[in-house]
Amino acid sequence: MAGKAVNSVAKAVGEYQYPWREKLVKYKDELSKGVWGYWELGAWKNLGISARRRARLRKEVLLAGEDWPYDPARKEMRSKRKGHKVDRIAAEKRERTAELMKNMPQMLADFRKRRWERKMKAEEDAAKKAVQE
Repeated sequence: MAGKAVNSVAKAVGEYQYPWREKLVKYKDELSKGVWGYWELGAWKNLGISARRRARLRKEVLLAGEDWPYDPARKEMRSKRKGHKVDRIAAEKRERTAELMKNMPQMLADFRKRRWERKMKAEEDAAKKAVQE
């Protein structure tokens, strides 16, 4: 007699599944209102089902192969850079320095030419001034 009772209890426990279809029907309106709660007439109202039970219900539905339409829409991924700004700026400065070093011979030649022209102009002005006096 006791063996039959133990077998029937074990069978019942083994066959037990979370009754998610009934819960889904019962809390359908609540689930569509949000994850934690919602605003109604300027006041925050909690859901009729806790977040823990909602998560369990969602898990059971997904494990059964059904779809879960009550998740809020996901936002677009942020493109904010990770890491420290200082490191990024240092890398940009190194790139700029390397670029400038490629142009350095031309820049030095231009500088020497401008300096030479300035020197020649100063000598001409000094010569003109000496002639006028």
